[in-house]
Amino acid sequence: MKAITHAETEGLSGLSYQDMDQPTAKPNEVRVKLKTAGMNRRDVSVTSRHKSDQPPFILGSDGAGIIDEVGSQVQHISKGEEVIINPGLGWKNNSDAPPAGFGILGFPGNGTFAEYITIPADNVERKPDHLNWEEAGVLSLAALTAYRVLFTRGNIKQGDTVMLPGIGSGVLTFALKFAKAAGARVIVTSRSEEKLTKAKELGADVGILTSSDWNEELKDEQVDVLVESIGKATFEKSLNIIRKGGTIVTFGATTEDKFTIDIRHFFYGQFNLLGSTMGSAEEFKELLHFLEKHEIKPEVDRMFSLSNFQEAFEYVQDSKNFGKIGFTID
Repeated sequence: MKAITHAETEGLSGLSYQDMDQPTAKPNEVRVKLKTAGMNRRDVSVTSRHKSDQPPFILGSDGAGIIDEVGSQVQHISKGEEVIINPGLGWKNNSDAPPAGFGILGFPGNGTFAEYITIPADNVERKPDHLNWEEAGVLSLAALTAYRVLFTRGNIKQGDTVMLPGIGSGVLTFALKFAKAAGARVIVTSRSEEKLTKAKELGADVGILTSSDWNEELKDEQVDVLVESIGKATFEKSLNIIRKGGTIVTFGATTEDKFTIDIRHFFYGQFNLLGSTMGSAEEFKELLHFLEKHEIKPEVDRMFSLSNFQEAFEYVQDSKNFGKIGFTID
């Protein structure tokens, strides 16, 4: 089978498109013939984490396709079913944090940027009927991250004001759609006027440039929950804009992730700072129900062929996307 792999050289230069052995399902696994697969920033970052002396692996966490082989111990899934993949491994029930041994498809094990993948049967769910293959394939990691950030950790409710600095990523475009579906007011920022315009078309109530004076621009707003994913470049501004007693939920950092904060300002403000990442299989099922109830679809920016992997990785690395990008797999 054809696959996008990484080996020998750290960074994007270690990527290649090559033939790999087609996997066979173990007794508790299913094999999925993939129709589409979605890209995440994680796929770029693991090319630097994967060392030159480690064996090659297939990248990719998100995917959707058709079951074409069922392990001997699997009873609840049949060949021919259309499924979507949950990339979280070893996290069954919701909890405050992932259990020991939690992992994600696509590093260090093989992932979805291939024609076939074998995974535990518990890691596939029925493809929602309202999603086409492109939408289903790019969904899981970013949507599950956004769902846990907003509802499990941020505990947002109708009438809250939610702020999303750096709108444009897959997670934040999902967060925008989810927050609006939940009845929240949403403020977004971006370095790009074009992305601010697109965000308003999706329902954002207020859009401002990331470089602007947030306190001046938002002097009439009260931010209840702020989703922070940029890091050092915006964290101090985030801490200064949320209301006293408000909450910052962070799930990543596209700029530096080590910096200092004014701890006195923090405790006098009675702020809440919460970390979040991905989510459990229980939350994944809740997410799919939420998507179907509100008929929410991913914002698909572009789809690439597997052989056009270099352009796809550079596109994500340079943050050109608004929403999700992915691969179509023939």
